[in-house]
Amino acid sequence: MSSWLKAGLVGGAVLVVLNLLGLIPLVGIVCCFLGLVAYAGIGALAAFWMQPVREAGPAAGQGALAAVVAALIGGIVNTIVWLIQSAIVPTTDMLTQIPPELLQQFRDAGGDPQMFNTFAGPLGAAFGGSCCCLGGLILAAILGAIGGAIYAGIKPD
Repeated sequence: MSSWLKAGLVGGAVLVVLNLLGLIPLVGIVCCFLGLVAYAGIGALAAFWMQPVREAGPAAGQGALAAVVAALIGGIVNTIVWLIQSAIVPTTDMLTQIPPELLQQFRDAGGDPQMFNTFAGPLGAAFGGSCCCLGGLILAAILGAIGGAIYAGIKPD
């Protein structure tokens, strides 16, 4: 098994744990930042498992691939969790959490508050999860490449 795939699978497991821990209020904020650090760590892990002598360019590529695999696994699990949450919690319960002043401002701007019903349900969860997953893949590739290149630069042999 290639180093980037092995590191990506291990990193995917780490991101799944962080996603599930992120369901706990206030812990989610910490897990969000830990996820960013994890992308760089996954890239470094891919470079660690490369055959010596490590060069920064190939290590960055291996790190980017590993982080993308991990982000894809984490993003799919996160989208599934969002879908489950949106199926369990009725949209009316979600809408009651929006302050009335904000809804009034939205109406004054010409918006229809019933639009929130569409985006608060499973359709919104699938759309939001897909957008976050796509953005996460791009961010993961960048941070994984940085982590792989730094590790190769520090420890080439």
